[in-house]
Amino acid sequence: MSNILAILGATGQQGGSVLNFVLNDPELSQIYKIRAITRDVNSEKATKLKGKVEVVQGDINDPASLKAALVGVHTVFSVTTPSFGPNALEDEYNVGKSIADVAVENGAQYIIFSTLTAIKDISGGKYANVFPFDAKAKIEEYIRGLSIKSAFFAGASFMENFQSQFFLAPKQAADGTWVLARHVSPQSKFPLIDAVGDTGKFVGAILAEPDKYEGKTFCGAAGIYTMEQVAAILSKNTGKTIVYKQVSVKEFKEGIVGFGLPRVLADIFVDGFSFNEEFGYFGPNQEESIAWSVQNARGRPSTFEEYLEVHPFRLE
Repeated sequence: MSNILAILGATGQQGGSVLNFVLNDPELSQIYKIRAITRDVNSEKATKLKGKVEVVQGDINDPASLKAALVGVHTVFSVTTPSFGPNALEDEYNVGKSIADVAVENGAQYIIFSTLTAIKDISGGKYANVFPFDAKAKIEEYIRGLSIKSAFFAGASFMENFQSQFFLAPKQAADGTWVLARHVSPQSKFPLIDAVGDTGKFVGAILAEPDKYEGKTFCGAAGIYTMEQVAAILSKNTGKTIVYKQVSVKEFKEGIVGFGLPRVLADIFVDGFSFNEEFGYFGPNQEESIAWSVQNARGRPSTFEEYLEVHPFRLE
């Protein structure tokens, strides 16, 4: 009899990656029956899943509906999305806590949570604006204290973001070249992951051997790239000249706010990139953590170059 694997965020990048990986893995597809939990079972993405897996309505902001959705579940893959209100960190934390509490209350045996680095704590309060990371780190800490087995996946910066985050995309200069601008050094190193293609490879390793990886964190990344390397790879992929330029913090912030986006978003990226440069995206010993994660993943993650071969970068 298959164990029910509940995937929250099954229509998103990470949840969708886990769902597809399990379905296509000959061993895992026999061990687990997938239950995709979504707020709107009639959305276009949810409708496409109905022929593949069980799709159940469940709202993370409604504990009663979540409790009903998690009945009989063995393993929960949990993803939380950032809040940007005045109590952003606590709002996201409460969602993650609620999911974990309902899972335990329903008798689930295992939680896999999509976590991130405790930036404020590691930096001693120096970088205090990256609440989407700190909220997930706080949720992880809470889950570790519960009477349920758990393991964690921490995704690197998504390769998909270079296309989707238009406000950080290269901009064309007067001489025709394209400029990728950040306030950090050209040698600042960023770990990258194909979130859609490869999240499942790391989470799949936990699902295949849950006891072996209990309490462990997979730092999901294909590798670490400097900003100069990123610009060179994008340049090669597009056939256009893309260069990296280090700008002031003020100029970087204005570049984001200039798109009509809230200043809080600019603050998040300034502190996030600065923390990454000073401490590493995953914090101390990130190179060893990534190497261990890649070695133990259930399949080799795609390099940035390989990702762009399948998803060519568009300059707009």
